[in-house]
Amino acid sequence: MQEIKVKFRGVRGSHPVPHQSFLKYGGNTSCVEVQAGNHLIILDAGTGIIDLGRDLQKEHILSGTDLYSRKPVNATLILSHLHQDHIQGLQFFAPLFIPTTTLDIYGLPYPEKPLKDTLSDVLFEKVFPVSIDEIPSNFDIHDFQLKHILILKPNGMKEFIKASDFNKEDHAEDVIISIHKTTAHPKNGSLCIKIEFGGKKIVYATDKESYIGCDKKFIEFAHSADILIHDAQYTHQDYISPILPKQGFGHSTFNMAIETAKFAKTKKLVFFHFDPNYDDGILDMLEKEFCANQNEFEFAKENLEIII
Repeated sequence: MQEIKVKFRGVRGSHPVPHQSFLKYGGNTSCVEVQAGNHLIILDAGTGIIDLGRDLQKEHILSGTDLYSRKPVNATLILSHLHQDHIQGLQFFAPLFIPTTTLDIYGLPYPEKPLKDTLSDVLFEKVFPVSIDEIPSNFDIHDFQLKHILILKPNGMKEFIKASDFNKEDHAEDVIISIHKTTAHPKNGSLCIKIEFGGKKIVYATDKESYIGCDKKFIEFAHSADILIHDAQYTHQDYISPILPKQGFGHSTFNMAIETAKFAKTKKLVFFHFDPNYDDGILDMLEKEFCANQNEFEFAKENLEIII
């Protein structure tokens, strides 16, 4: 049976909140684990990726008696963008330091600068004791060009195809990953990511601010998704606050997420990327407000699993 399994590892925006009043929903920043066929796909590398790495390391150790008899970790990491809350856990992802690990990272290059050089600058060379070239695993960083589709094949091979050359019928057994860039997030935009496998589809749309009447291009991109994981950082009241309005910060409200899901006709909406000022009590109240008698809406929580 071809299924997609989604597990939330970090659901916060902006910065982690290690406090007892954030335990129910979780205090780690953005990271979602997706298992599609025999492929492990990781969406963003906030602090939530650290616990995922520990679990993968444990599985690796228990799978054999020495390094080369153990099952290696093989993962694909896709970065929506390079703000700290989406990359700050990467250096502490334990499988990076296992020599048999294969980790392919994909994301948008900055203007005139490859993704590898940017990650090297902001995560390793100046702020970490290990340089990017000293990582012992098979650690490769790739520029994800717009208007391209990433194909993950059952045999483990990965390839880019131009969207204009793509024919879905040729890839019935493959995992298909496509992107949509939203420019409504300062300063270089953010990638929305779609994963399709076995006739099922999930869309990950963090750090995305909506427009009046919705983002029509995104609605087309996300149309009929089985799961839409959508930014919901602010309440409407905080978004339009006369003291500190959040318009233009690049994040949506819960109401924006609902409007988008309804226009896109998605089967399930998962609210995601909560403001670090919203503790369990606040999110409990919001969950009652938005999810009462709405089975198609759900609040992301650390370790929540959804299988489609």
